Amino acid sequence: MTTGPLVVLIGPMGSGKSTVGALLAERLGAPYRDTDADIVAAQGREIADIFVDEGEPHFRELEREAVRAAVAEHSGVLALGGGAVLDASTRALLSGLPVVYLSMDVEEAVKRVGLNTARPLLAVNPRRQWRELMEARRHLYTEVARVVVETDGRTPEEVAQAVLDALELKSA
Repeated sequence: MTTGPLVVLIGPMGSGKSTVGALLAERLGAPYRDTDADIVAAQGREIADIFVDEGEPHFRELEREAVRAAVAEHSGVLALGGGAVLDASTRALLSGLPVVYLSMDVEEAVKRVGLNTARPLLAVNPRRQWRELMEARRHLYTEVARVVVETDGRTPEEVAQAVLDALELKSA
């Protein structure tokens, strides 16, 4: 029986959850898991394709179940998709866990995400849409996070160290 994840990373697309998560797992000597990767593996297709073929509500159902399973089964570092916090039951599930919100401003997001059309929610006007997504989600990220780590102008290694420091975790 696991006691839950060591670290749960949340934040917008492009904030570095996957990259920082893998670094944290390596530093902690723990396994890494990404719920977006779980969904892709289970569905046998990319998230953008799920959005196009079946719509966002269907994807959010898949995401809710992927997060529930990962929180129950995984004892290492867990990265959640950017919109996972939209679901109230997911937010409740994260209560009391070591959740870290990786934050960044819109300029950093534009640099990192750019005009990547594989990001279904940013396909038309990325800068405006990212701002709108953040207006809708920022309070949800901060609601469930134990700590907030700024990622602007930091390398993934610096962000990983800041997460370790913030949660007072020691490298393996």
